[in-house]
Amino acid sequence: MDILISLIGLLMLSPVILLISMLIKFDDPKTTIFFKQLRVGKNGNSFFIYKFRTMHQNAENILMENNNLYKKYLKNNYKLEQNEDPRITKIGLWLRKTSMDEIPQLINVLKGEMSLVGPRPVVPEELEEYKSKKNEFLSVKPGMTGYWQICGRSNVGYPERVDLELYYVKRKSLMFDLLIIFKTIPSVLKKDGAF
Repeated sequence: MDILISLIGLLMLSPVILLISMLIKFDDPKTTIFFKQLRVGKNGNSFFIYKFRTMHQNAENILMENNNLYKKYLKNNYKLEQNEDPRITKIGLWLRKTSMDEIPQLINVLKGEMSLVGPRPVVPEELEEYKSKKNEFLSVKPGMTGYWQICGRSNVGYPERVDLELYYVKRKSLMFDLLIIFKTIPSVLKKDGAF
């Protein structure tokens, strides 16, 4: 089901993908269209997650140059308010608010690295937040959407996020997945917790 839906999704969204690609290049001709970042997947297997680029090419250096902002980023569950984050481009701000930056993750689903529904894949540093529950968290494929997303997304930080992700792992079923997909649509349209 994941493979079929992701393939159909990529085909249907190809005009949108082309348009977004052009907008990113118009905003910054020197940048790459896609951003990839190492994430931890099922059974601890690492993979590169794909997104539309929403940040400047040297984003991490820009953030680390501001010591106070970097400390705030770490303290705030690896997040900053979008209006204070110097890494985000103009088109990137819009892509994040509409969650359209996530569209390329359909490639990850097609490759079998992710599922449509599951816990959000974390960067290796974030995995430490799961402490003794790491193996439980990593027992399922990460997803494009999940229980955490419909419960507030970036408005819900650690350790509450751990509880939400593990709640999904324990109750994973086709019906629960369909419910999450159904509830994701209004959540995205309302831009709840979109960072």
